[in-house]
Amino acid sequence: MAKMFSFILVTTALVTGKASWALENCLQEQARLRAQVHLLETRVKQQQVKIAQLLHENEIQFLDEGEESSVIDLGGKRQYADCSEIFNDGSKLSGFYKIKPLQSPAEFSVYCDMSDGGGWTVIQRRSDGSETFNRDWNDYENGFGNFVQKNGEYWLGNKNLHLLTTQGDYTLKIDLADFERNSRYAQYKNFKVGDEKNSYELNIGEYSGTAGDALAVRFHPEVQWWGSHQRMKFSTWDRDHDNYEGNCAEEDQSGWWFNRCHSANLNGLYYLGPYSNKTDNGVVWHTWHGWWYSLKSVVMKIRPNDFISNIV
Repeated sequence: MAKMFSFILVTTALVTGKASWALENCLQEQARLRAQVHLLETRVKQQQVKIAQLLHENEIQFLDEGEESSVIDLGGKRQYADCSEIFNDGSKLSGFYKIKPLQSPAEFSVYCDMSDGGGWTVIQRRSDGSETFNRDWNDYENGFGNFVQKNGEYWLGNKNLHLLTTQGDYTLKIDLADFERNSRYAQYKNFKVGDEKNSYELNIGEYSGTAGDALAVRFHPEVQWWGSHQRMKFSTWDRDHDNYEGNCAEEDQSGWWFNRCHSANLNGLYYLGPYSNKTDNGVVWHTWHGWWYSLKSVVMKIRPNDFISNIV
């Protein structure tokens, strides 16, 4: 009986010892696996950081390459006077193309909007405040901004606006959006920009659209005499051509066809919607949101009045 009891004790001890050893091994294995998981997570994070760095470097390199890298190559088929000719020659992809208006001494890059019926030449874009539009006469005359990215902000240049709009009758369409996801548009027939001698004077014809006529203000004589931009010369802080006793471009910190001073200023400072300041210097279209709301995005684009799409 004593022997049997001893056997049971020994067996129990052995079983308990094995269980304890197995438990210890299990805990050690769990610790090892946790360490491996932690190492893998660390390596994944390191790789993610590396990928992000490479993408950033690639973006910078892409931007540094300038506009040539972003221009859609049409294979040198011909020279195009504007984006409507490119569209009707079969190119339906929106993007940057080279155009050469009839009297232009050289080609230049422009974004062609092939949506909305196609053939629109984009002359101005505001999208995120990444570019400063408080520029001098020379910058506005020659153009400035991001001619690489699809939504890059830019001004095509008053010289180029003149060259484009003197080769025919053009419609100006202005697409506007606010920070509440609403959108409106304003459209003007016979948009023309004068030459340098006439300080790039603005001329616009009949209005249509949903945003209201903030450029000519034909509906409101009391505002029209001081707010209309019709037949106004272009002004910048260093070239004052407005009808105001002060300097509208300096006060509103932009270049534009100022009167006394404006009912629309699409080159104003970029605020995030409602704002307050000494002057109404935001991205303003007063017939939609008034003078104290700065719009989220603006696209000014032109196309011949008599444009007919050749693409079905």
